[in-house]
Amino acid sequence: MLKRRKKTAANQKKSKRTPSRGWIGRLWKFGLLLAGVMLGLLGPWIVYLNYQVTTEFEGRKWDLPSRVYARALELYPGAAMPVADLVMELKASGYRPGNPVSKPGQYRIAGNSVEIYRRSFHFHDRKEDASHFRVAVSGGLIEAVTSIPESRLLDLVRIEPAEIASIYPLQREDRTLVKISNAPQLLVTGLQAVEDRNFKHHPGVDLRGITRAAVANLKAGKAVQGGSTLTQQLVKNYFLTRDRTIARKFNEAIMALLLELHYDKAEILDAYINEVFLGQQGAYAVHGFGQASLFYFDQTLEFLEPNQMALLIGLVRGASYYNPRRHPERALARRNQVLAAFAETGLLTQEEARKQAATALGVTTEPLSRGTRYPAFVDLVRRQLAQVYRESDLKTEGLRIFTTLAPSFQEKAQNAVSDGLVQLEKSGLPASLQAAMVVVDVATGEVRAMVGDRNPDSAGFNRAIHARRQIGSVIKPLVYLLALEHSADFNLMTRIEDEPVTLRQADGSDWTPDNYDGKSHGEVTLLQALTRSYNQATVRLGLRIGVNNLINLIQQLGVTADVAAVPSVFLGAVELTPLEVTQIYQSLAAGGYSVPLRSVIAVLTADGDELIRYPMRLLPQPHREAISVLNFALTQVVEQGTAKALPGLLGSSATIAGKTGTTNDRRDSWFVGYTRDHLAVSWVGEDDNSPARVTGSNAAMHLWAGFFSQVPIAAVDLRMPDGVSWLWVDSDSGWLTGQRCEGAMQVPFLDGSAPDRSTACFLAEEDNDESFWSKFFGKKNQ
Repeated sequence: MLKRRKKTAANQKKSKRTPSRGWIGRLWKFGLLLAGVMLGLLGPWIVYLNYQVTTEFEGRKWDLPSRVYARALELYPGAAMPVADLVMELKASGYRPGNPVSKPGQYRIAGNSVEIYRRSFHFHDRKEDASHFRVAVSGGLIEAVTSIPESRLLDLVRIEPAEIASIYPLQREDRTLVKISNAPQLLVTGLQAVEDRNFKHHPGVDLRGITRAAVANLKAGKAVQGGSTLTQQLVKNYFLTRDRTIARKFNEAIMALLLELHYDKAEILDAYINEVFLGQQGAYAVHGFGQASLFYFDQTLEFLEPNQMALLIGLVRGASYYNPRRHPERALARRNQVLAAFAETGLLTQEEARKQAATALGVTTEPLSRGTRYPAFVDLVRRQLAQVYRESDLKTEGLRIFTTLAPSFQEKAQNAVSDGLVQLEKSGLPASLQAAMVVVDVATGEVRAMVGDRNPDSAGFNRAIHARRQIGSVIKPLVYLLALEHSADFNLMTRIEDEPVTLRQADGSDWTPDNYDGKSHGEVTLLQALTRSYNQATVRLGLRIGVNNLINLIQQLGVTADVAAVPSVFLGAVELTPLEVTQIYQSLAAGGYSVPLRSVIAVLTADGDELIRYPMRLLPQPHREAISVLNFALTQVVEQGTAKALPGLLGSSATIAGKTGTTNDRRDSWFVGYTRDHLAVSWVGEDDNSPARVTGSNAAMHLWAGFFSQVPIAAVDLRMPDGVSWLWVDSDSGWLTGQRCEGAMQVPFLDGSAPDRSTACFLAEEDNDESFWSKFFGKKNQ
């Protein structure tokens, strides 16, 4: 009985356990079923995420803005460079005063010398390291350039060019790529110490980090730590939106695991330091540490101090919240937290961290402008680049475009236009006047400055290259050049009638040009007709030369605009832009050596490889001797002709060549003038082409003078080439005369074109010279 009872009891006990085991089994089967379903559903999704990660990351390529640079400033003994101009150029390139000058990007003025610490820079032809030197200036010229601290004399140094524009991608993101191998070691290790200390060991997701962050946040009662790894942050920034949803977090974790599965840690870090968002400049987001370093400190990463790197790393947590310009207290506290983490992980000693924490933020007051500073000139650059590159290339390929612009000249040209128009308004001219100016280097044809609006910052209609206006008397020198080329028939003292002339036009009407003063002046020399800008004499001369020859000359000098073959062309009834007028006169100013105007020197890839170079193309013109003679005549326009007020406006008696231009009803005012080194064209008028009460001398010449009064003026070189001789002639008759005779002036003549008549004074002076030679040497002067 006892055994049966025991058996029964055992059976009862067993029967009680059976239902429990059945429930567990069913639960286990359900779990397996659920896992199978989930795997069946998630498998394709993970495959999709894997495809997205590998395809996008494998061929990752950021759209990089193209950078447009001014010309590099060359400093060498003998170069014209007043201290004020040098400082203007340094400021344009983002240099800041320093005392002492201890790091690249700083300068200090000490009397007539400037100490400069140049940054390292990849110029269009080669990369140059940072350099510390002193420039001594005397009388507006560089006296010496010496290295610091060696005090070694340097033949030539270059200041890196100012960035004058960026051509941004459609995403409005600004970044400067940095390779992980070139990034400072403290930045790379410090980033991991602050954001992801287990980065080298986790597979993309750090469970311990998540747990640690959760505990810290619970203790603090607020979010003080994040649990996301650097890989997860990269996935969030690179692939996903910023939505705070469970689905997004799930995708983030899976994609982080997949990213680490396919790529090594260095590749992930490389992408991270270039992708992370670190600030906002206007409409453009600042991405990556390379661009952030420029944005906050105007320095490249390699020159940052530990406290500056700590600030950038601190911004990863929240670039807007810790913005050092808007919230310096927050930024300082965050930076010091990062420095403490550096010390905690042994990247800095405690003493080093304390010293770095005691420094100011060191952020620049405002970021150096990365937008378009000089819209008219950049418009010209884009126009030249459009011949080779698509607009999409300019916005995505990160090209480095080196141009010819001189920032100091550009600033002075802008001031000359803006201030000049204000003064013209005060003198009684309309307040609605518009203006344009182009400044080029005579010898190279490189455009140094361009202004296309009375408001130089306006990015609208660029009158310097788009406004086609009649050019008036500015064309007259070409008529006289054509005459001088026929040396058997014409020289500057050849006499021509300045009398009324009537011509029948194609529509049957008569055209009878008048002179500006309403008078006819009878018989005058070619020199008088040009310097005083007589219309009637010019038309009569032009009819002898031929209008088609004038049109051919315009094209020969580099302008392809359509010009109607009508006699009014002799007086400038042809519409050209200020840039085209500049092209014509460049050849004259250079003594007959024509150079196509250019604004771009070279284009490099983002890595510094040269894509294209724009060399100077020299095109010698025929009859250069005649051009040299014409240059003299244009200096007489300034000395005694329609531009004789110019020396007073400039406060200088230097020899300058120039020509005024006025169109019918005083609608347009032109002035073209050049020194030995620089040529400038200025235009003033109304946009609607209405009468503006302007003349070449009362408007455009004032703007021209406003510019050249700010720059060194080198006198026009009037040395004549072989085949041209200087002779003394009577200014009224044009006959040969003696140097000491009344009315004598020295004029250049092409060989074979000298006057064949002489004044009585010339014969008497010649007799006196012969007597002198006979008395002392016993022979006649040969």
